[in-house]
Amino acid sequence: MEELIASLLAHLRGMWRYRWWGVAAAWLAGVILAATVFLLPDQFEASARVYVDTQSVLKPLMQGLAVPSNVEQQITILSRTLISRPNVEKLIRMADLDLKVKTREEKEALIDDLMRRLQIASGGRSDLFTLSFKDTSPERAKRVVQALVSIFVESGLGDKRKDTDDARRFIDEQIKNYEQKLVQAENRLKEFKLKNMAMFGDGGKDSASHVGELNAQLNQARLELREMENSRDAVRRQLAGEDPSFLPESGKSNSSVSVPELDGRIDAMKKQLDSLQQRYTDQHPDVIQTKRIIDQLEQQKHHEVELRRKSGAGFDALGTNPVYQQLKLSLSESEANIASLKTRVAEYETRVNSMRGSARLIPEIDAQFAQLNRDYEVNKRNYEGLISRRESANLSVEMDASAGVADFRLIDPPSVPSKPAAPNRALLMPLAGLVSVVFGALFSFLLSQALPVFFDGSGLRTESGLPVLGTITMVKTESLEKRIRRGTLLFVAAVSSLVLFFGGLTAELVLRAFAA
Repeated sequence: MEELIASLLAHLRGMWRYRWWGVAAAWLAGVILAATVFLLPDQFEASARVYVDTQSVLKPLMQGLAVPSNVEQQITILSRTLISRPNVEKLIRMADLDLKVKTREEKEALIDDLMRRLQIASGGRSDLFTLSFKDTSPERAKRVVQALVSIFVESGLGDKRKDTDDARRFIDEQIKNYEQKLVQAENRLKEFKLKNMAMFGDGGKDSASHVGELNAQLNQARLELREMENSRDAVRRQLAGEDPSFLPESGKSNSSVSVPELDGRIDAMKKQLDSLQQRYTDQHPDVIQTKRIIDQLEQQKHHEVELRRKSGAGFDALGTNPVYQQLKLSLSESEANIASLKTRVAEYETRVNSMRGSARLIPEIDAQFAQLNRDYEVNKRNYEGLISRRESANLSVEMDASAGVADFRLIDPPSVPSKPAAPNRALLMPLAGLVSVVFGALFSFLLSQALPVFFDGSGLRTESGLPVLGTITMVKTESLEKRIRRGTLLFVAAVSSLVLFFGGLTAELVLRAFAA
């Protein structure tokens, strides 16, 4: 610790030896820095604020029908990527900044300078943006900010339209590709069905389902055949117990003779009479009228029977047994139906035998059909999904065209304050004074290191490594002490004058700032 303190004291004594050189260097640096602060050009800052309204009434109404778009994220990304090289080149043309550019190197330097000085800030909000630019010319700064606002609005709308067009174009291309694949799959499926027509039913089922369906149809036809044969046998037994015809006896009442057309009417009227008698008495007009009609029909039947008996021409028909004729007709129909069912059963048996004969091909055919059908369903599902997405994209485009992607509102138009935004000379001037003092101290330290002087025997012994036999001490006289005090006062005055110099300049700059 003592060595460190001794070394520090030695450096300070060395710097004190070259203090006047340090004061001169500090004054020189102070004058130069002060002049530089005063000569710095004024920087005027032009700014504008833009509000981006991303809310739309149509969004909740079209939810689930149109493709949702994250407009807030798009605007945020746009604000971060707005200051790009193509946009800066466009801004240079819009603000007429390329009028004095002659070479490519100057243009590149101008682009780099603008990309460094252009600023976009959101202030913590995603819908409010501040665009600013600093320049020595207020008019030029205003033109640059105006051009930047125009590019910001146009980029927000143009990029969205470009993305939408690209998406629709891609979906249309995919739809065409899947449409071709779907047509090819349909053709392969159709050719396979035509080639193996016998293995499939009318509904395009697989061969196993077709065999099961044929067996069910065959069993149903056999059941119907057995039922029809049993019905035919029952009709034959009934027919064997009936006489083909009968002759009425001469003394027998005419009411026992059947006249089908009149008997049916009489039976209907008797049923109606029975229903009326259950509700009314015999003296009711409807009951009396019904009895009179029945008597008239029975008289008409008696008269008809007498006419046929006397003429003899219709007596054979009169004597034909109607039950026998009906059974005969039923038997004929049963025989015809049995013949038809036998033919159906034979056809189904032929088909089933044919399908069973090709049973070895059924698994292979089923596998091929399943593969073709699976490919067709996959292509169809993808095709229908793309069609649905295209319709959603069209709805989104129409919605954006009606409501707008986002509403850009210029809250504060581009403006330039009359007071320059930079440089802050009132802050730079004391910093310049501090730098000049530090520079003077550093200069004196470097001189003490370049031209070292030993102030005691220990320092000499340490540096040379030789033994020091003795030292001679200087005796300070009164005149020497006066001269030392005078030099110290002059040094303090020089340093103080430097501080006062920068203090006065700083005070003047502060007063100018308040006056402006």
